[in-house]
Amino acid sequence: MSGIPKEYLTFRLGNEEYGIDILKVQEIRGYEEPTHIANAPAFIKGVVNLRGVIVPIVDLRMRFGCEKVEYNGFTVSIILNVKNRVVGAVVDAVSDVMELPAEAVKPAPEMSSVVDAKFITGLGQVGERMLILIDIESLILSPSLGLAGAELAA
Repeated sequence: MSGIPKEYLTFRLGNEEYGIDILKVQEIRGYEEPTHIANAPAFIKGVVNLRGVIVPIVDLRMRFGCEKVEYNGFTVSIILNVKNRVVGAVVDAVSDVMELPAEAVKPAPEMSSVVDAKFITGLGQVGERMLILIDIESLILSPSLGLAGAELAA
């Protein structure tokens, strides 16, 4: 019996393509410079005011250790809603929304990578493309980001 297909928003970080559960995505916005927060980790770019909601902005490229972080016309913020928290994630570019059948998702091999293996739910094979599927909720709520349970003051 095959599993139910899931939809993923795909995006690029450096040379890699990633996918996250589309149900966690609230909206996609062009990148705007956030208000910096003192003493925040480098990958937390600051906060933006999104229709009255103060949203912390995490640069996933910096969080995943991408060598070169450039902001250009393709750079976007994916606004996520995880456990009633609104968080923005900066990525190089959004690709598309893709439906993957369960049989197209393979377990990630045990190896060291820029993304902690506990945040990788699997690898999706789409023709010649390989998608790294991220558990964005666990990543955003992980203690290493410092966003869980604490509201950031602007």
